[in-house]
Amino acid sequence: MSHGDPIADMLTRIRNAARVGKTEVRIRATKICQGIAEVLKTEGYILGYDRIDDARQGFLRVQLKYSPQGESAISMIRRESSPGCRRYRSVDELPCVMNGMGISVVSTSKGVMSDKTCRQENVGGELLCTVS
Repeated sequence: MSHGDPIADMLTRIRNAARVGKTEVRIRATKICQGIAEVLKTEGYILGYDRIDDARQGFLRVQLKYSPQGESAISMIRRESSPGCRRYRSVDELPCVMNGMGISVVSTSKGVMSDKTCRQENVGGELLCTVS
């Protein structure tokens, strides 16, 4: 498991599991990863998630979503900000992914939220990832 960047680890696990058709994936539980999973669930990119507690940190079990034809709901998921190069955006500078067909996940002072919610709340923050 990656110990340096839990967000990149989460996105890579989801990307790889979606490519091979897995129905669920286990991710190390952190507050930021749980926030990203909540945004993905709210926006309809995953079916859901639940937390599995163990003696240590615990895991998030994420259920991936597929179409009736077997295509993943997540066609692209990319890390934008990294620990070495943080990318902060104001509400006016948030990217519009695939002309509104995708989302950006942003860490704000009000929690982790999608770019659509950021525009409604009029807040910016660290651009974590883009999903389409």
